[in-house]
Amino acid sequence: MKTRPVKVMVITLFGPEAAPWLAQLPIKQTVRVAGLSADYPDIKCTDSGICVMTTGMGHANAAASTMALVLSPQLDLSHTYFVVTGIAGIDPNVGTLGAAAWARYLVDFGLQQEFDAADAPPQWQGGYVGIGAADPSVKPKLEYGTEVFQLDEALLQRALALSRDAHLEDNDTAAAYRKQYPQAAAQAAPSVLQCDTLAGDTWWHGTRLGERASSWTRLLTDGKGTYCTTQQEDNATYEALRRGAAAGRLDLHRVAVLRTGANFDRPHPGQTAQESLNTPSGGFPISTANLYRAGWPLVSDIVTRWPQWREGVPAQ
Repeated sequence: MKTRPVKVMVITLFGPEAAPWLAQLPIKQTVRVAGLSADYPDIKCTDSGICVMTTGMGHANAAASTMALVLSPQLDLSHTYFVVTGIAGIDPNVGTLGAAAWARYLVDFGLQQEFDAADAPPQWQGGYVGIGAADPSVKPKLEYGTEVFQLDEALLQRALALSRDAHLEDNDTAAAYRKQYPQAAAQAAPSVLQCDTLAGDTWWHGTRLGERASSWTRLLTDGKGTYCTTQQEDNATYEALRRGAAAGRLDLHRVAVLRTGANFDRPHPGQTAQESLNTPSGGFPISTANLYRAGWPLVSDIVTRWPQWREGVPAQ
């Protein structure tokens, strides 16, 4: 069996996230990999060494598909850069619809104890507490090993520098909707940001949960992280890559994570959480488009300057 070397593997989570990449890239080859999702059984590649895969949504699909990828004998991933790209909810205090955020920290929101908020002590201001922790302000013992990951700083800084001036898509619906939020960050046009992402299979929504997301991110990163996007898969994807690295299949320093704002994670004044979650805000089409627009400068530079990137992240 001939092993295909891959320069960049773009990992997407469901079809609409893959669509902008597949529309723009000159796909020439299709590789069927055993163990991928039945909905997305193929990895699609260009002659230049860029490949796109789709895992399927949620923790279980992301972990299983990524493990199938890293263990496949059809692919040489020893020098591959992995660019995880997906849409997310976004904190209006930090970003806006269509904004593109490169993560330093991946934090799992699901690995907590949850009490019915009505039964929790009133001073908790909610029902979430770290597993085994005395109260919500106490950092729990990280017994799972997947609660928080820090990505490679050199790759993060190159991604930011290359994509900083990317022309991001916007639309009139999103522009009008974001004006209903009082925060300056929410009202701004889409831009490239650095802030951190929170994973969990439950689709949560609301101001109090958003505040817990921020405090949980600070807690698990020892005050260094800034929560801004909420999604389902990234800790699961990264853990599968980490196991692949432990098996000698790939370099974990070559993983970047990009999330774009498809919707706000909480309502604007005068709106209920349910209305906020279900309102057509215009964020979905621009968030999917901006995965490619913000991610392409990094992917393009890697492939165009492969001799400089092959042995590691170049200084510039």
